[in-house]
Amino acid sequence: MLESAASGVVQNWATGFFILAVVGLCAFMVGASSLLGGRSHGVSRSLPFESGIVGAGSARQRFSAQFYLVAMLFVIFDIEAVFLFAWAIVIHDVGWTGFWGAAVFIFILLAGLIYDSRSGALDWAPEQSPARKRGA
Repeated sequence: MLESAASGVVQNWATGFFILAVVGLCAFMVGASSLLGGRSHGVSRSLPFESGIVGAGSARQRFSAQFYLVAMLFVIFDIEAVFLFAWAIVIHDVGWTGFWGAAVFIFILLAGLIYDSRSGALDWAPEQSPARKRGA
């Protein structure tokens, strides 16, 4: 029993050392920043700061649900690239079975994209009034 515990310690010493080093480095960085960091007091202290631009307007701005729908569709169709990249890496190993599997996958995604397009999920701009379409 003692020998198996000793062999476990010998096998995992590098992992334990890594964890201790990471915790120590994090503690050092937090401590050093609290000791060396600048202290600012003033009117600007409570203002939000975004990339050098002081915010204007309300933080409670409403976004259209269309914005979130387009964001979700982007994530869904972006993940397809990850799966297709993995398929491209192992294309020689999977053969025709993998090819037809990828073809079905692409067909399902294409059908979803066509459905989204026809249902108006990809229309970003609001519809123009009939008077604007005529150029009046």
